[in-house]
Amino acid sequence: MFSKILIANRGEIACRVIQTARALGIRTVAVYSEADAAARHVSMADEAFLLGPAPSTESYLRGDKILDIALSSGAQAVHPGYGFLSENAEFAAACAKAGVVFIGPPTGAIKAMGSKSAAKQIMSDAAVPLVPGYHEADQSDATLLAESEKCGYPQLLKAVAGGGGKGMRVVSNRQEFPEALESARREASNAFGNPDMLIERYLTEPRHVEIQVFCDTHGAGVYLAERDCSVQRRHQKVIEEAPAPGSAMPPARPWAKPPCVLPRQLIMWAQVRWNFSTTPTAPSTSWK
Repeated sequence: MFSKILIANRGEIACRVIQTARALGIRTVAVYSEADAAARHVSMADEAFLLGPAPSTESYLRGDKILDIALSSGAQAVHPGYGFLSENAEFAAACAKAGVVFIGPPTGAIKAMGSKSAAKQIMSDAAVPLVPGYHEADQSDATLLAESEKCGYPQLLKAVAGGGGKGMRVVSNRQEFPEALESARREASNAFGNPDMLIERYLTEPRHVEIQVFCDTHGAGVYLAERDCSVQRRHQKVIEEAPAPGSAMPPARPWAKPPCVLPRQLIMWAQVRWNFSTTPTAPSTSWK
Protein backbone atom coordinates (compact mmCIF):
# COMPACT_ATOMS: atom_id res chain seq x y z
CA MET A 1 0.00 0.00 0.00
CA PHE A 2 1.27 3.46 -0.87
CA SER A 3 1.68 6.06 1.87
CA LYS A 4 1.47 9.07 -0.50
CA ILE A 5 0.21 9.56 -4.06
CA LEU A 6 0.04 12.51 -6.45
CA ILE A 7 -3.15 13.16 -8.41
CA ALA A 8 -2.24 14.56 -11.82
CA ASN A 9 -5.65 16.02 -12.54
CA ARG A 10 -8.22 18.55 -11.38
CA GLY A 11 -11.91 18.94 -10.57
CA GLU A 12 -14.29 16.16 -9.59
CA ILE A 13 -12.03 13.24 -10.51
CA ALA A 14 -9.21 14.63 -8.36
CA CYS A 15 -11.61 15.13 -5.44
CA ARG A 16 -12.89 11.56 -5.69
CA VAL A 17 -9.38 10.12 -5.76
CA ILE A 18 -8.45 12.22 -2.73
CA GLN A 19 -11.54 11.05 -0.82
CA THR A 20 -10.78 7.40 -1.55
CA ALA A 21 -7.11 7.80 -0.66
CA ARG A 22 -8.04 9.48 2.62
CA ALA A 23 -10.35 6.59 3.48
CA LEU A 24 -7.44 4.22 2.90
CA GLY A 25 -5.07 6.30 5.03
CA ILE A 26 -3.01 7.50 2.06
CA ARG A 27 -1.72 11.07 1.97
CA THR A 28 -2.33 13.03 -1.22
CA VAL A 29 -0.53 15.61 -3.33
CA ALA A 30 -2.52 17.90 -5.62
CA VAL A 31 -1.25 19.90 -8.57
CA TYR A 32 -3.00 22.93 -10.02
CA SER A 33 -2.79 25.68 -12.62
CA GLU A 34 -2.94 29.37 -11.76
CA ALA A 35 -6.63 29.37 -12.71
CA ASP A 36 -7.35 26.53 -10.25
CA ALA A 37 -5.55 27.96 -7.23
CA ALA A 38 -8.83 28.15 -5.28
CA ALA A 39 -10.25 24.87 -6.60
CA ARG A 40 -11.69 22.31 -4.18
CA HIS A 41 -9.17 19.58 -4.96
CA VAL A 42 -6.34 21.93 -3.95
CA SER A 43 -7.74 22.51 -0.47
CA MET A 44 -8.71 18.87 0.01
CA ALA A 45 -5.22 17.46 -0.56
CA ASP A 46 -2.56 17.22 2.13
CA GLU A 47 -0.14 19.09 -0.12
CA ALA A 48 -0.59 21.14 -3.29
CA PHE A 49 1.87 22.46 -5.86
CA LEU A 50 1.51 25.02 -8.65
CA LEU A 51 2.16 23.69 -12.15
CA GLY A 52 1.95 26.85 -14.22
CA PRO A 53 -0.43 29.08 -16.22
CA ALA A 54 -4.01 28.14 -17.06
CA PRO A 55 -3.50 26.48 -20.48
CA SER A 56 -3.28 22.71 -20.01
CA THR A 57 -0.23 22.58 -22.26
CA GLU A 58 1.56 24.68 -19.64
CA SER A 59 0.15 22.89 -16.60
CA TYR A 60 -1.73 19.56 -16.50
CA LEU A 61 -0.01 18.23 -19.62
CA ARG A 62 3.48 19.03 -18.32
CA GLY A 63 4.45 15.51 -17.41
CA ASP A 64 8.01 16.56 -16.63
CA LYS A 65 6.87 19.06 -14.00
CA ILE A 66 4.36 16.62 -12.51
CA LEU A 67 7.01 13.90 -12.20
CA ASP A 68 9.47 16.35 -10.59
CA ILE A 69 6.81 17.28 -8.03
CA ALA A 70 6.05 13.62 -7.35
CA LEU A 71 9.72 12.92 -6.67
CA SER A 72 10.36 16.03 -4.56
CA SER A 73 7.20 15.51 -2.48
CA GLY A 74 7.94 11.86 -1.82
CA ALA A 75 4.88 10.56 -3.65
CA GLN A 76 5.29 6.89 -4.50
CA ALA A 77 2.69 6.86 -7.26
CA VAL A 78 0.82 9.09 -9.69
CA HIS A 79 -2.91 8.76 -10.31
CA PRO A 80 -3.65 10.41 -13.69
CA GLY A 81 -7.45 10.49 -13.38
CA TYR A 82 -8.98 10.67 -16.86
CA GLY A 83 -7.98 12.80 -19.83
CA PHE A 84 -4.75 14.80 -19.72
CA LEU A 85 -1.92 12.26 -19.17
CA SER A 86 -4.06 9.19 -18.43
CA GLU A 87 -3.40 7.61 -21.85
CA ASN A 88 0.06 9.06 -22.46
CA ALA A 89 2.47 6.16 -22.95
CA GLU A 90 5.53 8.41 -22.75
CA PHE A 91 4.48 9.74 -19.35
CA ALA A 92 3.78 6.23 -18.05
CA ALA A 93 7.22 5.14 -19.24
CA ALA A 94 8.85 8.19 -17.61
CA CYS A 95 7.17 7.33 -14.31
CA ALA A 96 8.45 3.76 -14.48
CA LYS A 97 11.97 4.95 -15.29
CA ALA A 98 11.89 7.33 -12.30
CA GLY A 99 10.65 4.59 -9.96
CA VAL A 100 7.21 6.14 -9.52
CA VAL A 101 4.20 3.88 -9.99
CA PHE A 102 1.77 4.97 -12.70
CA ILE A 103 -1.70 3.99 -11.44
CA GLY A 104 -3.04 2.87 -14.79
CA PRO A 105 -2.27 0.53 -17.68
CA PRO A 106 1.35 -0.34 -18.50
CA THR A 107 3.03 1.43 -21.38
CA GLY A 108 2.55 -1.42 -23.83
CA ALA A 109 -1.17 -1.55 -23.18
CA ILE A 110 -1.58 2.20 -23.63
CA LYS A 111 0.22 2.02 -26.98
CA ALA A 112 -1.83 -0.98 -28.12
CA MET A 113 -5.16 0.56 -27.11
CA GLY A 114 -4.20 3.89 -28.67
CA SER A 115 -4.76 2.34 -32.09
CA LYS A 116 -8.27 1.07 -32.85
CA SER A 117 -6.90 -1.28 -35.50
CA ALA A 118 -4.32 -2.75 -33.11
CA ALA A 119 -6.99 -3.10 -30.41
CA LYS A 120 -9.30 -4.89 -32.83
CA GLN A 121 -6.53 -7.30 -33.80
CA ILE A 122 -5.84 -8.13 -30.17
CA MET A 123 -9.53 -8.81 -29.60
CA SER A 124 -9.77 -10.87 -32.78
CA ASP A 125 -6.80 -12.99 -31.68
CA ALA A 126 -8.61 -13.58 -28.38
CA ALA A 127 -11.73 -14.78 -30.27
CA VAL A 128 -13.86 -11.80 -29.24
CA PRO A 129 -16.72 -11.15 -31.73
CA LEU A 130 -16.16 -8.04 -33.82
CA VAL A 131 -18.31 -5.97 -36.14
CA PRO A 132 -17.40 -7.14 -39.70
CA GLY A 133 -14.92 -4.89 -41.46
CA TYR A 134 -11.27 -4.19 -42.23
CA HIS A 135 -8.49 -3.07 -39.86
CA GLU A 136 -5.25 -4.10 -41.59
CA ALA A 137 -2.11 -2.09 -42.38
CA ASP A 138 -2.58 -1.72 -46.16
CA GLN A 139 -4.11 1.74 -46.56
CA SER A 140 -4.01 2.08 -50.34
CA ASP A 141 -7.13 3.45 -52.00
CA ALA A 142 -7.57 0.28 -54.03
CA THR A 143 -7.38 -2.00 -50.99
CA LEU A 144 -9.75 0.09 -48.94
CA LEU A 145 -12.28 0.23 -51.76
CA ALA A 146 -12.07 -3.55 -52.24
CA GLU A 147 -12.51 -4.14 -48.52
CA SER A 148 -15.36 -1.66 -48.45
CA GLU A 149 -17.22 -3.74 -51.04
CA LYS A 150 -16.54 -6.93 -49.07
CA CYS A 151 -17.84 -5.33 -45.87
CA GLY A 152 -21.16 -4.29 -47.35
CA TYR A 153 -23.23 -1.16 -46.81
CA PRO A 154 -24.00 0.91 -44.86
CA GLN A 155 -20.55 1.08 -43.32
CA LEU A 156 -18.50 3.37 -41.12
CA LEU A 157 -15.08 4.77 -41.96
CA LYS A 158 -13.24 5.38 -38.70
CA ALA A 159 -9.82 6.88 -37.90
CA VAL A 160 -7.58 4.27 -36.27
CA ALA A 161 -6.11 6.93 -33.96
CA GLY A 162 -9.44 8.67 -33.50
CA GLY A 163 -11.69 9.70 -30.69
CA GLY A 164 -14.38 12.24 -29.95
CA GLY A 165 -16.31 11.40 -33.10
CA LYS A 166 -13.61 12.85 -35.38
CA GLY A 167 -12.44 11.14 -38.55
CA MET A 168 -15.68 9.17 -38.95
CA ARG A 169 -17.97 8.98 -42.00
CA VAL A 170 -21.01 6.83 -42.76
CA VAL A 171 -20.93 5.38 -46.27
CA SER A 172 -24.22 4.19 -47.78
CA ASN A 173 -22.97 2.86 -51.12
CA ARG A 174 -19.90 2.37 -53.32
CA GLN A 175 -20.31 5.73 -55.05
CA GLU A 176 -20.01 7.62 -51.75
CA PHE A 177 -16.84 5.85 -50.68
CA PRO A 178 -14.05 7.88 -52.43
CA GLU A 179 -15.31 11.26 -51.23
CA ALA A 180 -16.01 9.97 -47.71
CA LEU A 181 -12.54 8.41 -47.52
CA GLU A 182 -10.83 11.64 -48.58
CA SER A 183 -12.86 13.68 -46.10
CA ALA A 184 -12.31 11.28 -43.19
CA ARG A 185 -8.59 11.03 -43.89
CA ARG A 186 -8.23 14.81 -43.99
CA GLU A 187 -10.05 15.27 -40.69
CA ALA A 188 -8.12 12.44 -39.03
CA SER A 189 -4.80 13.83 -40.22
CA ASN A 190 -5.62 17.30 -38.89
CA ALA A 191 -6.95 16.03 -35.56
CA PHE A 192 -4.57 13.15 -34.79
CA GLY A 193 -1.67 13.41 -37.22
CA ASN A 194 -2.59 9.98 -38.62
CA PRO A 195 -4.82 9.52 -41.70
CA ASP A 196 -5.14 5.72 -41.43
CA MET A 197 -8.67 4.31 -41.56
CA LEU A 198 -10.53 1.17 -40.58
CA ILE A 199 -13.88 0.04 -41.98
CA GLU A 200 -16.80 -1.32 -39.96
CA ARG A 201 -20.28 -2.41 -40.90
CA TYR A 202 -22.55 0.40 -39.70
CA LEU A 203 -25.30 -0.57 -37.27
CA THR A 204 -28.23 1.72 -37.99
CA GLU A 205 -30.24 1.01 -34.81
CA PRO A 206 -27.67 -0.12 -32.25
CA ARG A 207 -27.91 -0.81 -28.57
CA HIS A 208 -24.65 0.57 -27.23
CA VAL A 209 -23.81 -0.94 -23.83
CA GLU A 210 -20.48 -0.70 -22.03
CA ILE A 211 -18.94 -2.72 -19.24
CA GLN A 212 -15.87 -1.55 -17.34
CA VAL A 213 -13.37 -4.23 -16.39
CA PHE A 214 -10.52 -3.77 -13.93
CA CYS A 215 -7.59 -6.15 -13.47
CA ASP A 216 -4.55 -5.93 -11.23
CA THR A 217 -1.06 -7.38 -11.38
CA HIS A 218 -2.04 -10.25 -9.08
CA GLY A 219 -4.42 -11.86 -11.57
CA ALA A 220 -7.62 -10.56 -10.01
CA GLY A 221 -10.34 -9.05 -12.18
CA VAL A 222 -13.75 -7.52 -11.67
CA TYR A 223 -16.37 -6.01 -13.96
CA LEU A 224 -18.78 -3.25 -13.01
CA ALA A 225 -22.46 -2.92 -13.86
CA GLU A 226 -23.23 -2.35 -17.51
CA ARG A 227 -24.32 1.09 -18.66
CA ASP A 228 -26.33 2.06 -21.71
CA CYS A 229 -24.77 4.76 -23.90
CA SER A 230 -27.11 4.48 -26.88
CA VAL A 231 -28.20 8.14 -26.82
CA GLN A 232 -25.54 9.85 -28.92
CA ARG A 233 -25.04 12.90 -31.10
CA ARG A 234 -22.37 12.95 -33.79
CA HIS A 235 -20.91 9.70 -32.44
CA GLN A 236 -20.53 11.28 -28.99
CA LYS A 237 -22.36 9.89 -25.96
CA VAL A 238 -24.93 12.29 -24.51
CA ILE A 239 -26.49 10.18 -21.74
CA GLU A 240 -25.17 7.14 -19.86
CA GLU A 241 -27.63 5.07 -17.83
CA ALA A 242 -26.58 2.38 -15.36
CA PRO A 243 -27.61 -0.32 -14.99
CA ALA A 244 -28.60 -0.58 -18.63
CA PRO A 245 -32.41 -0.74 -19.02
CA GLY A 246 -33.70 -4.22 -19.76
CA SER A 247 -30.44 -6.00 -19.03
CA ALA A 248 -30.19 -5.96 -15.26
CA MET A 249 -30.86 -9.67 -14.71
CA PRO A 250 -29.64 -12.89 -16.38
CA PRO A 251 -30.10 -14.32 -18.93
CA ALA A 252 -30.28 -10.90 -20.57
CA ARG A 253 -26.56 -10.41 -19.83
CA PRO A 254 -24.69 -12.75 -22.20
CA TRP A 255 -21.51 -10.74 -21.61
CA ALA A 256 -21.36 -11.31 -17.85
CA LYS A 257 -18.55 -13.88 -17.91
CA PRO A 258 -16.06 -13.17 -20.73
CA PRO A 259 -14.93 -9.65 -19.68
CA CYS A 260 -13.12 -10.86 -16.57
CA VAL A 261 -11.19 -13.43 -18.61
CA LEU A 262 -10.04 -11.45 -21.62
CA PRO A 263 -8.32 -8.41 -20.06
CA ARG A 264 -5.76 -10.63 -18.30
CA GLN A 265 -4.60 -11.74 -21.74
CA LEU A 266 -4.44 -8.11 -22.79
CA ILE A 267 -3.47 -5.70 -20.03
CA MET A 268 -3.16 -5.27 -16.30
CA TRP A 269 -4.17 -2.29 -14.16
CA ALA A 270 -6.64 -1.32 -16.79
CA GLN A 271 -10.10 -0.19 -17.61
CA VAL A 272 -11.64 -1.85 -20.65
CA ARG A 273 -14.78 -0.72 -22.39
CA TRP A 274 -17.00 -3.26 -24.10
CA ASN A 275 -19.69 -2.22 -26.54
CA PHE A 276 -22.56 -4.60 -27.21
CA SER A 277 -24.62 -3.56 -30.18
CA THR A 278 -27.89 -5.06 -31.33
CA THR A 279 -30.42 -4.17 -33.97
CA PRO A 280 -34.00 -5.44 -34.10
CA THR A 281 -33.25 -7.58 -37.16
CA ALA A 282 -29.65 -8.61 -36.66
CA PRO A 283 -28.42 -9.08 -33.09
CA SER A 284 -24.67 -9.08 -32.60
CA THR A 285 -22.21 -8.82 -29.78
CA SER A 286 -19.06 -6.85 -30.52
CA TRP A 287 -16.06 -5.11 -29.06
CA LYS A 288 -15.11 -1.73 -30.46
